[in-house]
Amino acid sequence: MKLIIATIKPFKLEEVREALTEAGVRGMMVTEIKGFGSQSGHTEIYRGAEYQVNFVPKIKLELVVADAVVDQLVETIARTAQTGKIGDGKIFVMDVQQAIRVRTGETNDDAL
Repeated sequence: MKLIIATIKPFKLEEVREALTEAGVRGMMVTEIKGFGSQSGHTEIYRGAEYQVNFVPKIKLELVVADAVVDQLVETIARTAQTGKIGDGKIFVMDVQQAIRVRTGETNDDAL
């Protein structure tokens, strides 16, 4: 099993969710986050005053999936979330040693 963590632009969430659902994903965790990378924030004007926004709003997706579908899902996220502009996000893939469905006690792939 693998944990896929993806950071994407907020307005891409629904499009990415739909693409992942079509690809067979049955569940994911979504968190609103703030961060910066190459984008390094930006300047905004609010009530006539200019101020620096150092942390940019992003969405973090977390999915635990079977090894067999990791490459397909990573490609789906990357293709769907891409705008071609700076700040499109990142995708990380990590090993998961164990998963347990609390309700039934199923483990590992059965728990997914």
